[in-house]
Amino acid sequence: MRVIFKRLDHVQVCIPRGGEARAREFYGRLLGLEEVEKPDALKANGGMWYNVADVQLHVGVEEAVAPSKRHPAFEVEDARGVRTYLERSGVPTKDEPDIRGVVHRFSCFDPFGNRIELLEKTNG
Repeated sequence: MRVIFKRLDHVQVCIPRGGEARAREFYGRLLGLEEVEKPDALKANGGMWYNVADVQLHVGVEEAVAPSKRHPAFEVEDARGVRTYLERSGVPTKDEPDIRGVVHRFSCFDPFGNRIELLEKTNG
């Protein structure tokens, strides 16, 4: 059998227990993501879900959260402007190496050290 992938449904980052208010401030207010209601069966686990274009970002709760190389990457418009906005809002950012087909890419970090890559692709 060959697995047929239709699309990416969601990615997950983790926050420590009790970090929901800070996560909502970052993902909801600062990034402007739309929070969607989690299924009743999962609400007791904590965390929250957001719509990001046609994919969801799940912010889950774990006892131990350590920064790592794992990360979601999202294509945005005006990556340089987004970076300026985030830096002016006190969000740490990091340069990423140039790659073909990408105008600008960088990483930013949520209040828990989760890396989020943001990139703007060329039009051609």
